[in-house]
Amino acid sequence: MFIIRRIFRWILYAIIFFFVSSITAVVVLKWLPVYYTPLMLIRSAQQIADGRSPKIAHEWVDLNHVSTNLPLAVISSEDARFQQHNGFDFEEIYKARLHTLHGGKERGASTISQQTAKNVFLWPGHSWIRKGFEAYFTILIEYIWGKERIMEVYVNSIEMGDGIYGVKAVAELNFDKTPDRLTKRDAALIAATLPSPLTRDSKNPSGELLRRRNRIVQEMNYIKHVPFGCEEK
Repeated sequence: MFIIRRIFRWILYAIIFFFVSSITAVVVLKWLPVYYTPLMLIRSAQQIADGRSPKIAHEWVDLNHVSTNLPLAVISSEDARFQQHNGFDFEEIYKARLHTLHGGKERGASTISQQTAKNVFLWPGHSWIRKGFEAYFTILIEYIWGKERIMEVYVNSIEMGDGIYGVKAVAELNFDKTPDRLTKRDAALIAATLPSPLTRDSKNPSGELLRRRNRIVQEMNYIKHVPFGCEEK
């Protein structure tokens, strides 16, 4: 009995430690820039394993120095109800499930909030355990960070090419611009790469990628305004 009680005590301590440390991390990152993510470290390890030098092109930029075209583009292409939901788009989840049940290819329904939670706090993967942690962190950032901070962290941490992370790096390397000068077409092209940034290159876009960009530009016209970022200069 003593051993069992001791085991339960350590499990309880571990649970308390997890909740305290995770909530503390989310509160701290509400204010501090996110300079590194687990994915950056994983990609660096993969590059070394492939015999390449590790590459991380990333520099934090405040959201008020990012053209509003980029938040508009990623909302249009990735999460049309970002400003309305509380972290989970149940309508999109239902549609994705229905699509799969009718024989369609399985597709994701992750919101920008979920993707941000995964990028900053977790690792890539599709296990139920990771999905459970993702849901937990999504709830935390929705209620502690709010939409503007989630968008700021998202556009700064998302993978946008091979070794390229965040809007400042991709704007400078692939468009030779600062983030505040991205046009609608620039932003739509960046958004078009996000489902597969290692195979879709915004610097040398394929015909299919350009067609996807054009569709996103059209979708952007249906969203009149997003309260994130600055006007294109």
